[in-house]
Amino acid sequence: MTLQLKVPNMACSACANTISKAIQRIDPSANIEADPQTKLVKIETVKSESVIRNAIASAGYPAD
Repeated sequence: MTLQLKVPNMACSACANTISKAIQRIDPSANIEADPQTKLVKIETVKSESVIRNAIASAGYPAD
């Protein structure tokens, strides 16, 4: 499944790395593209959207 989430608090590449690591902890095989410029995170994952959203929020970056 491919998800595209807007993460308003993602301001820099360090934020993008934190978000990517949070997702990879719950789905090591996920393909993640996090762009601080557009504030979009594109994720190819086998996990549900709610699980991904929770992982991102737990890292301090709630998605819209």
